[in-house]
Amino acid sequence: MDQERTTAAVQRYLDKLAGDAPTEPVVRELLDRAVRRLHQLCSSLLYRSYPRLTRPPLNLQPDELLSAVVERLLKAMRESRPSNVRLFFALAGQHMRWELNDLARRLDIQPAAVELQDANLPALANSDSGLSADCRQMLKAIENLPEDEREAFDLVKIQGMSQVEAAEILGVSAMTVNRRLNRSLHLLTEALGDLRPKSHIQAQT
Repeated sequence: MDQERTTAAVQRYLDKLAGDAPTEPVVRELLDRAVRRLHQLCSSLLYRSYPRLTRPPLNLQPDELLSAVVERLLKAMRESRPSNVRLFFALAGQHMRWELNDLARRLDIQPAAVELQDANLPALANSDSGLSADCRQMLKAIENLPEDEREAFDLVKIQGMSQVEAAEILGVSAMTVNRRLNRSLHLLTEALGDLRPKSHIQAQT
């Protein structure tokens, strides 16, 4: 029910942005109204795909990520005008991934600093700090999915929405979301098939 109210409220603010209302006040009101959903997305994406960033030396928390993403969205929406809820959350998810990737890259180029700041941490063989090579490959495979399949995967598997909630945002039936989700999983399985033996070996070590 709250998801339905959030979706309707976000759409009202997006409609205002298409009119003559001052842009920044409306964007701030929009982000305030969507903050709970954005926080859920930040938390889900951070802990599922970037867990290393939650540990020393960064100790990134969802609230900190949300704050950075809100700043990004305030700047992005000075020029970008998503016309519906679907495009708004796609834009938010994109900026979350960009922020997390930026943080991970900064850690990647400072392996020595990581070891000095926390001597009790085990040494990282590949100094990935934020994202392993396998994780980078998985994220690239997700980004390369066809748009419909990527949106379904993003809303259900990354943002944690139900298929019914995702269907409402995408403007399609729940059955269509299910079909797109299954196709996205099939495409990812094909694209990431070479990771399976490595993952199996690591699980046994």
